[in-house]
Amino acid sequence: MAVEVSDAPEARRYEARIDGASEVAGFADYIRTTELIAFVHTEVTPQCEGKGVGSALVRVSLDEARAAGLRVLATCPFYAGWIARHPEYGDLLYQARSNVSD
Repeated sequence: MAVEVSDAPEARRYEARIDGASEVAGFADYIRTTELIAFVHTEVTPQCEGKGVGSALVRVSLDEARAAGLRVLATCPFYAGWIARHPEYGDLLYQARSNVSD
């Protein structure tokens, strides 16, 4: 079984398909700016859960973010948890740079 992940910028999401199927097995919605990509929601179809679809979505999208020089804001709990378990991607996380305080 091969999970193929591609960016669908017109839909503002990454999509995963299994073995070249036309139907989407899972997707990761995002909001992208010139400096940042925020992953806001990830969903895998029930019949594809446990087959590595979610992990493939995260890994490919984060590798592409790194290649594009983007910071990552992981508001999606799946992304946040995955990055916490894979510290080699921690350097991508967005850090607020403001020094403003009350």
